[in-house]
Amino acid sequence: MLPDELAEDFRDGFARLRSDFDVPGDHPAEVEAAAEEAASRPFDVVRPGGSPQRWQHIDRTDVPFQTLDPASSTDLDQAFAVSMSGDDVILHYAIADVGWFVRPGDPIDQEAWKRGSTIYLPDGRAGPHPDRIAEDAGSLLPGSPKPAILFTVVVAPDGGVRLDGAERAMIRNRDKLAYSTVTSADLPDAFPELSRRIELAEVERGAERIQWPEQEVVRADGGGFTLQFRPRNDAEAQNAAMSLATNMAIADALWHAETGLFRTMPPVDDRQLGRLRHTARAFGLEWPDEMSLRDFERSLPRDDARTSAFQLAVRRAAGGASYTPYEQFERDGGPEDGGVKDGKPWHAALAATYVHATAPLRRLADRYVIEATLAIANGREVPDEVLEAFGELPAAMQRGATLANRVDRAAIDLAEAILLQGREGDVFDAVVTDESDRGARLQICEPAVVARAVARRVDPGDDIKVKLVDVDVTERRIEFERVG
Repeated sequence: MLPDELAEDFRDGFARLRSDFDVPGDHPAEVEAAAEEAASRPFDVVRPGGSPQRWQHIDRTDVPFQTLDPASSTDLDQAFAVSMSGDDVILHYAIADVGWFVRPGDPIDQEAWKRGSTIYLPDGRAGPHPDRIAEDAGSLLPGSPKPAILFTVVVAPDGGVRLDGAERAMIRNRDKLAYSTVTSADLPDAFPELSRRIELAEVERGAERIQWPEQEVVRADGGGFTLQFRPRNDAEAQNAAMSLATNMAIADALWHAETGLFRTMPPVDDRQLGRLRHTARAFGLEWPDEMSLRDFERSLPRDDARTSAFQLAVRRAAGGASYTPYEQFERDGGPEDGGVKDGKPWHAALAATYVHATAPLRRLADRYVIEATLAIANGREVPDEVLEAFGELPAAMQRGATLANRVDRAAIDLAEAILLQGREGDVFDAVVTDESDRGARLQICEPAVVARAVARRVDPGDDIKVKLVDVDVTERRIEFERVG
């Protein structure tokens, strides 16, 4: 349990952070009213075998869907049913049908465009949609039937994926499972096989996808907050494989249809790799010269805090991902900063063509990718409002992502400042990972803090000692200086 004064520091710091970064608060009254009206809109459900129109849903409530999320989550984007058909794994992946509730140009849509994506803080979240949709009517919570977009994805023995259908459907979540308590007996028999195949295909492609740990400011037992790493367990990694498979299958379908909004990302460059090698050494991790980043990360023990700290460093080193519409590839070959291979959209960490389509409650762009996929999968023209949005979404999503990243980093800075206050004068072991006009970039070994300090005549990879000279909780700043 944290002392009361520390807990108060965190509460004040979070409130100041929200103000400093202008984090969106409650949705405007007209948006809440529109959400209430949308949540009350009657559904037109079609029996299986029928020919539904765009806004009609096929009754799939007989399929035994489940969800798997953090125990406290109520904004449930995805539900799944997995089975075998001969040698193929068949994934029925139901995604919250946000498009049913949010129509182009309505107050909910306009507000979602302002926000872009969800911002998470330890004391709450600021999402693009009102809670009446995101955590109630639109969330795939267990109980009553819920509207969804049902994607059917075939996963071959070699891990290849293919979109085999997309439809609006009414589904029923039979079981809300939690990462912290789920057992293999709770899950479909084919669930781990799907993940194994996706991982096998990643190895063959040379993908360097890492299951990022979460460096979180969390509520401590008994009150207050603390800073910790949360590594992903096996169930969480296997769950991520379903989204990955679906997003890749949708990306291929959209590319062949010559439309879409793709997630692109350049590879980690040589300078960043050098920095990561120094970071690994700071944590006492031995990285053989001939071993790739991906193989090294996967060789590390999953239950070691040093692994989590290194994985977070990889996340910081990776090139920023972007949203790129199909038209940009057709017009000028794709983004200038990378994210292209053989003329196609390329996500370097995944070594694949990729989209975001599986979290529409949390991200604006997913709703439009979903609507385009529904159209092409059912032989319809992509709606004009979707095609128009593809050109405008990259800027909107970048604004939202920039704010979310700044807030996330500021929350960690706040936690580091609060947890280090009172230790002014203490000396810490560090490794220089990089240097610039701003000073030496340091990886503090314990606690796992990234900082800068004025340190002359040092090179990346040098072991040094630094003294904590100042902590400013209000400014979320810590200051070190080198000592002999």
